[in-house]
Order: sequence, then C-alpha cells, then structure tokens
Amino acid sequence: MTTSSPARSSGPRPSADRLARLLNLVPYLLARPGIEVAEAAADLGVTERQLREDLELLWVCGLPGYGPGDLIDMAFDGDRVTITYDAGIDRPLRLTPDEALALVVALRMLAETPGMANRDAIERALAKIENAAGDLGGAPVAVRMPGDGDRADTLRGAVERGRALRITYYTATRDETSERVVDPMRMLMVGGRAYLEAWCRRAEAVRLFRADRIDALTELDEPAVAPPQAQPHDLRAGVFQPTPELPLVTVRVGRAGRWITEYYPCEQVRPGDGDEWLVSLRVSDLGWARRFVLGLGPEATVVSPPELVEQVRDVAQSALDAYSVPDTAAGFASDGAPRVVPRPATAAATH
Repeated sequence: MTTSSPARSSGPRPSADRLARLLNLVPYLLARPGIEVAEAAADLGVTERQLREDLELLWVCGLPGYGPGDLIDMAFDGDRVTITYDAGIDRPLRLTPDEALALVVALRMLAETPGMANRDAIERALAKIENAAGDLGGAPVAVRMPGDGDRADTLRGAVERGRALRITYYTATRDETSERVVDPMRMLMVGGRAYLEAWCRRAEAVRLFRADRIDALTELDEPAVAPPQAQPHDLRAGVFQPTPELPLVTVRVGRAGRWITEYYPCEQVRPGDGDEWLVSLRVSDLGWARRFVLGLGPEATVVSPPELVEQVRDVAQSALDAYSVPDTAAGFASDGAPRVVPRPATAAATH
C-alpha cells in the first residue's frame, strides 16, 4: 500500500456546499475503508474530480497545532482510499456552555426576524438545543430585533393575514411625510432594520418601507392584491442599489470623513491633496445629498454637481446669517443700526 496525495485540480464551488460535503466525508470514509473513489463520488453525488479536490483539502485539516500528527491522514491504493487518522472528527459534538448559549441566542434572534419562513422549524431546533443545554437553555436572555419591534410585529401580522394597509410614511430622502395605501408582500430584515415590501398604489410600483418610519397604519378590510408585475426586490447587495440614471455626487473629505466610503456604495475613491479623498457616489436625489453633506460639516466639500454646490452654499449662508448677532463694540452703521458681525459656523464647506 502506498500513501500519496490525490491529484490537484481546481474549480469554483459554493463554500457552504463544500463545507457540508467535507463534514460528511470523513465519517462516510471511516465506515467504508478501502472504498473506490468512483463509488464514493457516486454515493455522495459529486464528480470524481470534486471528490479528489475535497480529499486534498481534508489532507491539511485537523486539530489546533496542525502538525503532521494532528492532521487528517489517508492512504491511497490505486483508486481506493482509506482514512488512517480522523483527527477526532468521529467523536460526537459536545458544545461548551458558551457555544450552547450562542446558539440559543442566534436561534431566538432568527425567530424574531420579520418575514422569516419556516418559523416552526426554528422553534423546534431551539427547543431541542435548549433541552440539551439543560439549565443554561433557560438563561434569562431576551432577544429583540433593532428598530420598532411592535410596529414590525403588526406589519408581519398584516402580511400573514393578507390585508391591505393605509400607512403614514416619512420619506427621509425627500424629508416629507405622505399617506398611501399599500398591498403588503413580505417582511424583510436588511442591515439590522425591518422593512415592509409592498405594492404602493400611489407610486404604482413595489416599494420598501422601513418599519421605524411608518408613523401610523390602519389595516383595511380589503385583501392585499399585488398586480402580476409586482416583483420582489433582489436585496443581496443592500436596500439602496445605485443605477446610472441617479445623480452622481463628488465630495472631498478629510481623514475624519473617510468612513463614508465604508458605509455607502461608492463608484470611485481617489486621493486628493494631503489627507483628502475625492469620493464619488450615486444618490437617490440631491435633497438627500444636501442634508448628507451638511451633516458631515467641515469634513466635506462639494465638488460636483454644480447645482448641489449652490444648494449647500445657500444653506450654509443661511446658517451664517442666523448666527449673526449685533456687536456693540463694532459701532453703528451710518443709518444708526448696530453693525452685525457673523459668528463662526460649522456648516459644510463648499466651493
């Protein structure tokens, strides 16, 4: 019998699927010493090439320390494979108290997530782990999702009952409140916030409504009936998905303002003078961009578009005027009115 490494090959595959195969592979091979690679591949539903790649990866997996005596080892005799050292992966899983509590908290949080499917399965899994954890499973840990939990529960109930809603909603991008009737489609949790996805009869389109921005809602007697063209959003890239037709804004930020490049999707980030960066990003509208830049204060300077530069300049000037106070030490103007001296302001800098 000779021991050698299986041939190396490559090919992308989902990491989660591969992890599941690897966890199943060692006990499978332990129960079938000397099995042919082709037979094992057929049993596991993978190609021989995929199985050899998995075996190659197992060769460098093992216990902490990861020395030659700690890694999973196997022997090959032609096309037959036998596990000669399993690095303890055949032993039943034993959760530490911290691990058990972490699973309990994670499952409780999952059960609280609005719109979560298969809630019964989550509850069953939670009950099993709490039972296995003993006294630790009954630890006084309360899990609530961020945002308006009561509002999210009410919305979730409307979705489950299939009822239309009349809502009063605050739109932050336009800084306005409106009333509209919507046909709920589903509840979502994105970035730690609860959203209602619904067909908006006013906009005649599918819209996302943040639960904590719904100021009031009334469940109507009529059923929620979204038209055939109402399709759910693909939110894998987040709630806001910039498109080429949206306004492109470029701002110059200092070191303290660089955080925006990690928090917002940016099209381009390039170095400026000194510690400054030039950041370009798409925005839903210039009204939101104006408030965004003003909130950054002196850490941001608008570069483009020109209309945003003008808007921010006007607001900053209005702020300076509001801070103007009579200065008796400056004397009086020719018409007898006291001279006005503006106080320093922290409004966002603009060109």
